[in-house]
Amino acid sequence: MTITIGVHSSNPTLYYLSRLDHAAEELAAVGETAAFHTYTDGVRTGQLLTDGVIDFGGTGSTPPVTAQAAGHDLVYTAVSAPRPDHGALLVTEDSPATTVADLKGGTVHLAVGSWQTHLVAKALDDAGLSYATDITPVRGGADSERLLRDGTIAAWVAQGPQLAAALRTGGLRVLVRTGEVITDRSVFFTRRELAERRPEVVEALVRALRRADAWAKAHPREAAAIAADHQGGTADDWEEALRALPWRIEEVGDAFLAEQQQAADIFARTGFIERPVTVADAVARQH
Repeated sequence: MTITIGVHSSNPTLYYLSRLDHAAEELAAVGETAAFHTYTDGVRTGQLLTDGVIDFGGTGSTPPVTAQAAGHDLVYTAVSAPRPDHGALLVTEDSPATTVADLKGGTVHLAVGSWQTHLVAKALDDAGLSYATDITPVRGGADSERLLRDGTIAAWVAQGPQLAAALRTGGLRVLVRTGEVITDRSVFFTRRELAERRPEVVEALVRALRRADAWAKAHPREAAAIAADHQGGTADDWEEALRALPWRIEEVGDAFLAEQQQAADIFARTGFIERPVTVADAVARQH
């Protein structure tokens, strides 16, 4: 059996795993082979699992919640340690905004449907505001930084090398640091059938994730050069961003499930998902 691992550039562990031999080696130990399927939008991970295009994937905190709400029967398999310095909500240095509440009525650029939605929605919720009604969330793009700097938008969520480059250039300041609001973990999940019928395969995949993280932690400059060559940006900005990541895989525990449930409740309250979700349902059943 071939186990197909979904890869997109927003998940650093899977990105580097696809460039190493660890998945093949760990899966060979349980009698399976590894393949990789590359796609661009991590929000699609739940659908790709259900359709059988991939067998295992990883995203930030939001996509598995929206996947559950859409009826996909997924199971969490592992999470990264918290990533407090992975991203930030930025405003211009001369912006009148001093708190998230000051963004009311403004336009915020972010990767809608990613962990950035969790960040903005929770920050607003903590301030007594709503993601659905108190700001205009717009999917960010290559022009987001320029639009922020020229005053067209109120704020922008930046991450990784884009965040490092924007702060290095100057003229912008951090309104909210990710770690002040959410843990911002990488989250790894699979179909229920695979998780419950072949737990040894899931265990092999998690071992491979840990090995990929150990490689990236030990080789930050090489990892940065790979990403810069493939995804753009400078190796220096990539190295700064990669060094800010914890590179540690943890088990799915009660604290993580509580974090996800809090996110799911906020999403349901604001209408970002159409129905409430019980996050604990996305755990493998014991037989």
